[in-house]
Amino acid sequence: MGALSVARIAVAGAGAFGSATALVLARAGFAVSVFDPTSPGETASGVAAGMLAPASEALFDEASSPHLALLQRARDHWPDFAGGLDLEISRHGVRIEGDPAWLSGIEARRKALGLPGDLAADGALVLAEDWRLDAPAALAALRAAAIGLGVRFESVSVSGYKKGVLNLSDGRSQPFETLVLATGASLRDGSLAPETAVLKPIKGQILNLDKGPGAGAVIRGAGVYLCPGASMIVGATMEHGRDDPCPDPVVTAPLLKAATALRPELASASVITRVGVRASTPDGLPLVGWSVTAGVMLAVGARRNGWLLAPLVADLVAAYLTGKDPGPEAAMLDARRFNREPEA
Repeated sequence: MGALSVARIAVAGAGAFGSATALVLARAGFAVSVFDPTSPGETASGVAAGMLAPASEALFDEASSPHLALLQRARDHWPDFAGGLDLEISRHGVRIEGDPAWLSGIEARRKALGLPGDLAADGALVLAEDWRLDAPAALAALRAAAIGLGVRFESVSVSGYKKGVLNLSDGRSQPFETLVLATGASLRDGSLAPETAVLKPIKGQILNLDKGPGAGAVIRGAGVYLCPGASMIVGATMEHGRDDPCPDPVVTAPLLKAATALRPELASASVITRVGVRASTPDGLPLVGWSVTAGVMLAVGARRNGWLLAPLVADLVAAYLTGKDPGPEAAMLDARRFNREPEA
């Protein structure tokens, strides 16, 4: 590959994984270019609620429960990663509210998972260890910091890569030592890396409301979460196998109903629906590491934890490219784990 400090790295995808990876690689001295034709605010990462919430994920998402320790370690990457960035991480935690019988079940699950938590005077379960960021602002901050370190962003897609030559959708070809594939659900046909054929799409719809508190804890209830801010976020659907970008009011109606059950004043709010399509692997963890395709590194398949996992994934990519020990997460996220031949 030549001198690592001057190696040219192409990153396909400018979502949470791609942007974080570009920044970490630029900090390490690589020459990085990012290719993504999608407007930052329209990617799945831009539509997301920006949860850095391992406890909530383990409580409410069966696929995430077995990976609680990994998700907690991922969250712990954030303070160092965000150092020097124009990026605010909200540490107001999460309040879980709802019917007493339902809350009792959640509390039992919390104890079974060994998660810290407190019961508020009004009966709500409070999780202090879950954080959150503003996703569009975070993408902007990562992009600005990366550009400040010399990273180039181009609004064009990657169409091919072979023997150190990157092909772009506008007909250009450019030399790059490595392609980091961080395209989420948009490229999963195996053409650039056969490992991506295991990825499945998950459509996620999220609601932006013009009412609600501007700050404070995330509120979670049965089948819904409410994120305070300039525009309250109500989310989110998980529509497995769907990759269409169209809002579907039939699917989002239960979200709004659950939100107004928690906060009746939201019934009169104006609602904007936004759609993002995520990619998921069979075990719910991303593919990170070298593809069998020479020169291609994978950082895809975040499912619903793209923001939470982004710094950890970026550090793994940097470790592989610099020849350092990638650490204990490498085996769990191994990009080839679904494509190995079974042992005899």
